[in-house]
Amino acid sequence: MKHQAGHAAPDKPLEIHLGYWLRLVSNHVSGSFASALQARQLSVAEWVALNHIEGRADITAAQLADAMNLTRGAVSKIVDKLVRKQCAVRASSPRDNRAQLLSLTPSGKRTLPRLRAIADHNDEHFFSRLDAAERAELRRLLQKLAEAHAISTVPVD
Repeated sequence: MKHQAGHAAPDKPLEIHLGYWLRLVSNHVSGSFASALQARQLSVAEWVALNHIEGRADITAAQLADAMNLTRGAVSKIVDKLVRKQCAVRASSPRDNRAQLLSLTPSGKRTLPRLRAIADHNDEHFFSRLDAAERAELRRLLQKLAEAHAISTVPVD
């Protein structure tokens, strides 16, 4: 097969693009993790929210929405699910009764390390072919690209 200019077309035109390989691997890594969470009746967005709630005492839903780069309505639905699953609670702020502070329940605190173990296992499954130096280099390169393009939003899907 020839292009109009007389140059041979690549046999696999998609595969010459780094974005193709990045998306291929990313889809499988994130899909596997999402499935593992789904087996525990949790979504990736709920996992991200749990980590943010644990990482910051006295976080409000509005602050969580900002941290997750989601609308307040979307975060409200996520928090509602976490409350129903008894992983998180809302409590009135002692300084402002209008503000609702989020925190993990004892069940949420016990669940989060188990979920982190799932994330660790997922990473090990997909990246075990890379030695420690290669993993560090891949992380460094991806962080460099994220910084160069001002990509700081937390992936939640």
